[in-house]
Amino acid sequence: MNEPLVSIIMRSFNEGWALRETLPALAAQDYRHWELIVIDSGSTDGSQELLRSANPRHFVQIMPQEYNPGRVINRGMSLASAETCLFLNADATPQGPNWLRPLAGALQDPRVAAVFGRQIPRPDCEAVFACDYERCFGPNRESANWEHFFSMVNSGLRKDIWARRGFLETLQYAEDDEYTRWCKAQGCEVRYVPESVVMHSHNYTPAQARKRSFGDAVALAQAGSTQAADLSWLRTVALGWLRDMGHDARFCLSHGRLGELPHAARVRWCQRCGKLAGFKQGLLERPDTAR
Repeated sequence: MNEPLVSIIMRSFNEGWALRETLPALAAQDYRHWELIVIDSGSTDGSQELLRSANPRHFVQIMPQEYNPGRVINRGMSLASAETCLFLNADATPQGPNWLRPLAGALQDPRVAAVFGRQIPRPDCEAVFACDYERCFGPNRESANWEHFFSMVNSGLRKDIWARRGFLETLQYAEDDEYTRWCKAQGCEVRYVPESVVMHSHNYTPAQARKRSFGDAVALAQAGSTQAADLSWLRTVALGWLRDMGHDARFCLSHGRLGELPHAARVRWCQRCGKLAGFKQGLLERPDTAR
């Protein structure tokens, strides 16, 4: 084959409902020269059988309590035979046969350390989260103007650059944010590839949204990606919540979903409170600030 080998690394945990779509979509790719590496965190819903039927090159089984995102990513990278490594979450379903090729092609540029593709929400996605997907991945995505943005769900890495320094295994959240910031600091490019599309979304409860926001903020603070102003309740919680609600109101109005705005308000408030608490906790745990 003239096409270079691509290693596809998949993380899975009780996502059989999605694998029934994701695995056939992967098999239908027009780029044929790839291997599959699976790291499953103790699935009990039939996922293991589905994944084994896809004949992965490597199938690694760990216990749920052993899961650490940086460690799992590093292990997948170490098992990969290819220099071009793509990541596809088990519940992220490629949309069409041309998902793989654009991501893999972008990584052939030696200046590019990491790539990420587009995500579109599932039909049952609640408005508060669908709004986030539009802001992050939509045709006029705001994330293009943010200081930094990356998502590991639908992404790729160059193995030669990862070999210089892998993912931090001290972080339980935001490990991809920290790693790609490091890539940029080395003078490498992190590129968005909108042609590679997957369907992926989650409907978190307000409590789950707070927990995730807290965890991300802890990790960002530990990694030094925060400022003193982030510890301000007025800025991070009050004003941040108002900005979020502005985005949600415009989204709900333009999509005829105003009835979901009260739910969005509760989720955003929980996220903002979790974010502030996470920043404070993460700073306490930083080696240069711990007492």
